[in-house]
Amino acid sequence: QVQLVESGGGLVQPGGSLRLSCAASGSIFRIYTMGWYRQAPGKQRELVASITSGSKTNYLDSVKGRFTVSRDNAKNTVYLQMNSLKPEDTAVYYCNAQLQRSWVTAMETYWGQGTQVTVSS
Repeated sequence: QVQLVESGGGLVQPGGSLRLSCAASGSIFRIYTMGWYRQAPGKQRELVASITSGSKTNYLDSVKGRFTVSRDNAKNTVYLQMNSLKPEDTAVYYCNAQLQRSWVTAMETYWGQGTQVTVSS
């Protein structure tokens, strides 16, 4: 089975930085798109950033210029560098990956367990 393991969440002050990591492990043929979603209390989940296997990125408008998503294909890992953090960035951040476990297996979506990011004084 495939597992996504997240790390890097925590408590930071406004204006601070945090780097999230998510490593996919298990039997994996190919990962196509990896990304990060977040969900704040009482709000819907939203896509924060994503990156394709061709390194094409997509960002939520409110994080453009502050967040950077990247990936290390050799390590099956995606990162989210978060700078100039604001209180409104506070949420549970979830790693997401679209992948095939083998060439005869259909595309599947996997989720990490979520990591809490809190931006507060």
